[in-house]
Amino acid sequence: MTNRSLPAVAVLVIAAALTAACGDDAPDRRAAPPAAPASTPADVPSSDPAGAPETPVAPPAATPTGAGPAVPSAGGPTQRRPASPPPVKLPARPTGTPGARQVVDAFKAAGLKVPNVRDRSTDCGPDGLGLGCSELVATDAVTVYVFPDETSAGDIAETWGGQSFRRGTVVLNYLEAKTPAADRARYEKVLTSLR
Repeated sequence: MTNRSLPAVAVLVIAAALTAACGDDAPDRRAAPPAAPASTPADVPSSDPAGAPETPVAPPAATPTGAGPAVPSAGGPTQRRPASPPPVKLPARPTGTPGARQVVDAFKAAGLKVPNVRDRSTDCGPDGLGLGCSELVATDAVTVYVFPDETSAGDIAETWGGQSFRRGTVVLNYLEAKTPAADRARYEKVLTSLR
């Protein structure tokens, strides 16, 4: 045996040890077919001009039942990408109703504070199953919700009690805001003037 074949032999010994250690996880081992006898270096014909025997190649390990497809070895491991969620479909905003971003822009134009503007329409829920809103824009002063109908807007405004204001299908929410109660009337006046 030459020094060049030592790493290959070491890999085969490790592979054989791992195969023997993993074994067959089948509950009934008696039904397994008998293993083929291992060949020895003397049984394998030599293709090396120096007369050194070829290193035997270990057979591929069998995939246990229910473990999924075997990973192809030629191209490396198969990388599975996580399934991306389908795009969120929100209910349409009613025609003639201002959009949430339009309401926030009107607040800004009126000189009202609307810091840290963020479109959070995906929080309305997939297919409108979250809160059921069509649009949602949050600021540190007020959060603007637009619902697909007045019934939905009225239900959520009622749930939030004194921490909200509704005009048609648009609801202003002050639950997470730091807006003083005295300033809320100014936001509500601007919203009322948009309709």
